[in-house]
Amino acid sequence: MEPRCLECAGDADGLCPPLPPGLGRCVVCRGPAHARFLRCFHCARHWRSAPGLLADVVVPLSYSIPGTVHAHRLRLYKSRAPCRQEARTALRRLLLVFLRDHGRCLWASAGVTAPSHVAVVPSGCGRPGQHPLRALVEPDLALPWAVLAAAPGEPVQAREFGTGRFRAAAPLPGATVLLLDDTWASGSSAQSAAAALRLAGARSVVTAVLGRHISTAHPLAGSFFPALAGRHFRPDRCAVHEAA
Repeated sequence: MEPRCLECAGDADGLCPPLPPGLGRCVVCRGPAHARFLRCFHCARHWRSAPGLLADVVVPLSYSIPGTVHAHRLRLYKSRAPCRQEARTALRRLLLVFLRDHGRCLWASAGVTAPSHVAVVPSGCGRPGQHPLRALVEPDLALPWAVLAAAPGEPVQAREFGTGRFRAAAPLPGATVLLLDDTWASGSSAQSAAAALRLAGARSVVTAVLGRHISTAHPLAGSFFPALAGRHFRPDRCAVHEAA
């Protein structure tokens, strides 16, 4: 199926474009950060723990805010609910149109011409079988898959960052990897996956995230959310554009 324009399809409902990095916004994930620091608490911990092993660039397609259509779709698409297909169709279209229109922005920001492989961040709940996000887009992405899995002995429900949390199924010497994630909360899973790809030999990792989760109960929500007022999703803009 040919991806349609997001605005024509009505898929822009509930989407909120990431804010550019700046005062109170993390330069990595675009989430709330203390005004005195470049990175949020979690991204700063990752950076201190594993310099050189993290993703070159993290690009959220949209914020995922509780109560919005986008947040609901991100929960629903992995479920067995009868209405899950609408959520899957909307998310698939969002990601494919974004990669079609902004893929070059992502690769250029990481200093590469194009990805050689694609991967997904393994599920945190130990779900058997193929990851729902891979199943969603695999028929449309003509790239070899770099398979990641939880390392033996690692807790399935781990929420902390760890360079040994995941392992690649095969070496990836010199690979440039497009790493896909559906939801980023702390980023620990995505950055652990990026580290696994690096340790397998990947030269570059670009992480694209369908929804950067922003909790309304976040301690910095009071200063962060007012900056979102009046922002509307535009298919011709991406987080890389506004960073520039």
